[in-house]
Amino acid sequence: MAGLKFRVLLDSKEQEQVFRDILISDQDNFESFYKAILKAYDFKGDQMGSFYMSNDNWDKGHEISLMDMTYEDDAIDALPTVMNKAIIKDFLEEPDQKMILVYDFLKMWIFLVELIGYTKDNPTSPEVVLIVGDAPIESSKEDDLIFEGESTEEIYDEEEDEFGFNDYDDGYSDDDISDYGSYDY
Repeated sequence: MAGLKFRVLLDSKEQEQVFRDILISDQDNFESFYKAILKAYDFKGDQMGSFYMSNDNWDKGHEISLMDMTYEDDAIDALPTVMNKAIIKDFLEEPDQKMILVYDFLKMWIFLVELIGYTKDNPTSPEVVLIVGDAPIESSKEDDLIFEGESTEEIYDEEEDEFGFNDYDDGYSDDDISDYGSYDY
């Protein structure tokens, strides 16, 4: 058994680097790691999140979610997909293994996680060993579902028609649609 040292960088638009180094046992599971990361950033932990195994290009790979999101009909994957069943050492393929943690799928807090070292000492619980930069306030980020240049007021102030739909001009008229002809069934 060994300790694993991960650097957890908060990906943000700000130029300031904000990261935490966390030491955790290689026998620990992803749920424990998830909670340690959120605690290190003073996040409440009341939102969904998922780890994604990654590579040097930070591409998303195998997903490990907080809750079991599979259906009984889904094919059984050889690797666990739920944090409390996934042991960290089982997912280490590279000496500098990279992962992406997405927390709160509306606000899309993204943490870039990289294995940066090993220790012979095996910690009994995850511990933060280095803090760089001030963590943002969890509620400071707006939902990512808002389009650039659009505010939440613009979305909710649109007038609804009699059917409850927002009235907007999509640039097409009814005449444009009829230009495509009819379908014979």
